[in-house]
Amino acid sequence: MTQAVQPAPAPAPPEPGHAQAGRRSVGKRFFGRPEVGSLMGAVAVFVMFFVIAEPFRHAASLSTVLYASSTIGIVTVGVALLMIGGEFDLSAGVAVTTSALTAAMFAFEFTTNVWVGIVVALALSLGIGMFNGYVLIRTRLPSFLVMLSTFLMLQGLNLAVTKLVSGGVATDSIADMDGFDSARAVFASALTIGAVSVKVTVFWWLAFVAIATWVLLRTKVGNWIFAVGGQADSARAVGVPVKRTKIGLFMTVGFTAWFAGMHKLFAFNTVQSGEGVGQELIFIAAAVIGGCLLTGGYGSAVGAAIGAFIFGMTGQGIVYAGWNPDWFMFFIGATLLAATLLNLWVRNRAARR
Repeated sequence: MTQAVQPAPAPAPPEPGHAQAGRRSVGKRFFGRPEVGSLMGAVAVFVMFFVIAEPFRHAASLSTVLYASSTIGIVTVGVALLMIGGEFDLSAGVAVTTSALTAAMFAFEFTTNVWVGIVVALALSLGIGMFNGYVLIRTRLPSFLVMLSTFLMLQGLNLAVTKLVSGGVATDSIADMDGFDSARAVFASALTIGAVSVKVTVFWWLAFVAIATWVLLRTKVGNWIFAVGGQADSARAVGVPVKRTKIGLFMTVGFTAWFAGMHKLFAFNTVQSGEGVGQELIFIAAAVIGGCLLTGGYGSAVGAAIGAFIFGMTGQGIVYAGWNPDWFMFFIGATLLAATLLNLWVRNRAARR
């Protein structure tokens, strides 16, 4: 005789405690993200200017805010990765100007296609990053001292070499040179979406943020970056190439500085040699507002992008609100302090959970 097949027992319903634990774990993961505090701050700043500044509500104004954010955010991506790796770069601001000056003067003085100057500037920017990383690794000096030295050297070279080559403090215009139009299309053009013109730097910025996020969260290199920033000696003990990782991070900052310099050059056709001083603090502040720690091992590219967006909103929002622009840096400082405290509160709350 054949036995009747007994139906499989129905799965037991989940206990209420397990569901609550699942919900708690989701909340814990969310509040443990580095960008949560900066996201809250961005929402608060956006709502404030949306309410008090009528021009801020227009689509064209949002495009302007995004453009201002992208010019900061492109370099902030590289700076944020470096800070997660446990170092920071005080020379990033003047390095932007160095790359633009190099491309403009090389192309003009040697009467080459501007793309030749662009490639030379890229090689120099990557070389500066490699130099910074190599000196830091070999000397074991704090990054503050090494980067301060590079900052001062580049600042002096920008002015001295520009005066020596061009006879003034600015480069000659390269707008009529071969390759200018194609280079401008890559680095400084605009796309029309509906009735709004959006600068191409906005799309490059978002692309760089996406790539950096993928590297941090989905690749072995991302694990190395967090490891060398959190505890370099322990990372070295388990086989992480600490030296190569840190040098690569400095070169990444050099690459983003080069890209920002190319935008500056092809947006304005000429470059002032004294520009960029103080901009490095903006990049670092945007990364810190976005949740990156100065001690390393913690942060995200998305958070750094939100930090840059806060800067863009603040700079343009003050203008749209009709406030005295002299208050801009005070507002930025207050935002930096508030965001840092908020990020600290969010991390402590997540740790207690």
